[in-house]
Amino acid sequence: QRAYDQVVHDVAIQSFPVRFAIDRAGLVGADGPTHAGSFDVAYLSTLPNFVVMAASDESELVRMINTSVDINNQPCAFRYPRGTGLGVELPNISEKLEIGKGRVVKEGKNIAILNFGTRLKECLIANANLIKKGINITIIDARFAKPLDEKLIWQLATNHEAILTIEESSIGGFGSHVNHFLNEKNLLDGSLKFRSMILPDKFIDQNNPEEMYNEAGLDAKAIEYKVIEILNSKILI
Repeated sequence: QRAYDQVVHDVAIQSFPVRFAIDRAGLVGADGPTHAGSFDVAYLSTLPNFVVMAASDESELVRMINTSVDINNQPCAFRYPRGTGLGVELPNISEKLEIGKGRVVKEGKNIAILNFGTRLKECLIANANLIKKGINITIIDARFAKPLDEKLIWQLATNHEAILTIEESSIGGFGSHVNHFLNEKNLLDGSLKFRSMILPDKFIDQNNPEEMYNEAGLDAKAIEYKVIEILNSKILI
């Protein structure tokens, strides 16, 4: 609580350009629940003046670090997991992100998945299986929990049957902010469905990260099931 008060009092209120590099985002395997980054998105995204980012892979992390260097009028945080990267090509050190703008990884229809963090790989695996079942989804790398890419979310909401948010954090985080935006703009007053996949309301004992995410219901198979469930599809899994 004292540490959080310091963030609020000494950084956020004064809008100081402090850069928070948040290691061990999500579930971290052998370090166990004491070191899991489960709650930071929720408690930082509620603070005025903050920019909150999550990298989907090592190339995005490089861009977020580069971007944070130029944020000189407010605090920011970029989160990344413990472990190795995916082996993707790293961008030029000069590449930066536009604040509050996500990226379209794959264009489809039916459901738009808004992913925040490293579950992007699992989304792509789920997508490959869904294509075989005739389900064509859109996949977004949100990049920012705050500020949200409101223009992109609006477009997705008006062109899809459903929006599904996925994140490696607790309730109150990215998905909650997306839900609030959709409600405020009356986008949930019609036929649009909204669902979120988050960490469960419990502390998960140490294990390897893959098994921990399986237990949390944030693996590729769980994502595939959720998409089919949302569509009320009778497709056999």
